[in-house]
Amino acid sequence: RTPLTAEERERGEQLGQLLRQARGDRSMVEVAAVAGLSPETLRKIETGRAPTPAFFTVAALAAALGLSMDEIAVRCAPVPMAEPLPVPEAVA
Repeated sequence: RTPLTAEERERGEQLGQLLRQARGDRSMVEVAAVAGLSPETLRKIETGRAPTPAFFTVAALAAALGLSMDEIAVRCAPVPMAEPLPVPEAVA
């Protein structure tokens, strides 16, 4: 298996945070049951230990939490890196 990039790990952390916020006061057991997942799978996703869950896993969690896939995509999109500043030429 190819190691994850820093960007993939960051997106996984963002996804986990988003799902945790959307879960609110509901228990992991409750949300996982509605989504058809094990609580352990949900815990791994929320904590970033499973940063690249399968599409259908994310879709099931989105439905269970009342999130749209578009919202998840936007909120977990990588932050564009700033363009490097031009290096000024040396003054003679």
